[in-house]
Amino acid sequence: MLDIKLIREQPEVVRAGLRRKGDDPAQVDALLAVDERRRALIKEVEALKAERNAVSKEIGKMKDKDEREAKIVAMREVGDQIAELDRQTNEAEAEFSRMMLWLPNLPHADVPDGTTEHDNVVVRVEGEQRQFDFTPRPHWELGEALGIIDFERGVKLSGTRFFVLKGAGSRLQRALITWMLDVHTQQHGYSEITPPYVVKEEVLVGTGNLPRFGENLFTIEGADLTLIPTAEVPVTNLYREEILEASQLPIYHVAYTPCWRNEQMSAGRDVRGIKRVYQFDKVEMVKFVTPETSYAELTTLIDNAEDICKGLGVPYRLLQLCTADLGTATMKYDLEIWSPGVEEWLEVSSCSNFEDYQSRRANLRYRPEPGAKPEFLHTLNGSGLALPRVMIAIIENYQQADGSIVVPEVLRPYMGGLEVIR
Repeated sequence: MLDIKLIREQPEVVRAGLRRKGDDPAQVDALLAVDERRRALIKEVEALKAERNAVSKEIGKMKDKDEREAKIVAMREVGDQIAELDRQTNEAEAEFSRMMLWLPNLPHADVPDGTTEHDNVVVRVEGEQRQFDFTPRPHWELGEALGIIDFERGVKLSGTRFFVLKGAGSRLQRALITWMLDVHTQQHGYSEITPPYVVKEEVLVGTGNLPRFGENLFTIEGADLTLIPTAEVPVTNLYREEILEASQLPIYHVAYTPCWRNEQMSAGRDVRGIKRVYQFDKVEMVKFVTPETSYAELTTLIDNAEDICKGLGVPYRLLQLCTADLGTATMKYDLEIWSPGVEEWLEVSSCSNFEDYQSRRANLRYRPEPGAKPEFLHTLNGSGLALPRVMIAIIENYQQADGSIVVPEVLRPYMGGLEVIR
């Protein structure tokens, strides 16, 4: 969440940030009104409680029975006032908390303005698109013909937007996950985490998935648990309500998890294949860093994700996302891989800096030096990378005229030396 001091002292800065994101700046005025009322109620009830405590001490010393009884009656009335003010204060506190949690993060000054995802800026394109001497086929045709993707049985088991990987398809995905984890842990310095795949509501609040994006979540009926939409959620909350020492930072974690998102699917191009599904696998990188280093850490986070794209030898591009497409980040970059069968760029990673937005929600703090007052960390995360879109890119970029698929060289040791899926 945002710093309430910033909202109180520089409300126009917050309003301007909301305008840039296309959010209602009137939220600031509504929040400040609730904040003022909340603080006034707290002041009033504290004054009455102080009065009651002082009079209670006096009553114990009074010798006159009638005077003592009158004071007791008066204090009962004060007690009733306190009870009512406590009720009003709790209501104001709840409304204040709700409004604070709803406010989005503010965009960094260097983020380009925009009103839709079409205003995102292509920073650069890496790699040459393969020139085929035959018409490239989409992954759903190749996958079914090779017997490595089974759409019909996926629907039979779980309904639309589910599929079954089989044989070399299963092994290819497993190889990708293991290779990506090895690169991040052995070359990039991340420590691997295997978190729970379900989390409590407060954990989703900590990362900003709630309350704004609750419609995208799969909740477990009858329990305070939700299937994770990304490993970012449990991993970012690992140190919630803790105070870390500066000597422990930076902390880099990487995790593989399945992910579940109840996203609305668009018609047309998204209907076929495994591009947009309810359940998918992803390798996620999460960083906990000091505020002064977070934008340098964003650069290396992007580099780490790019190394995976480079290792696979597929064309990709880097986009800086505009204000309309930031989500809860202050600055975000996407990596998209070219897939010739579907003829589009597919997002495989979003690399984000949240500054202290998530840390304030999850109470993630560190002590800059021994004995110093705790301060909020900065958090970052990025996919490294997301499946099954990487699978799509491999199948379509490495396809041969006979319908076979060449296995990228970096993955062959993880597939028992298999060079071609036939």
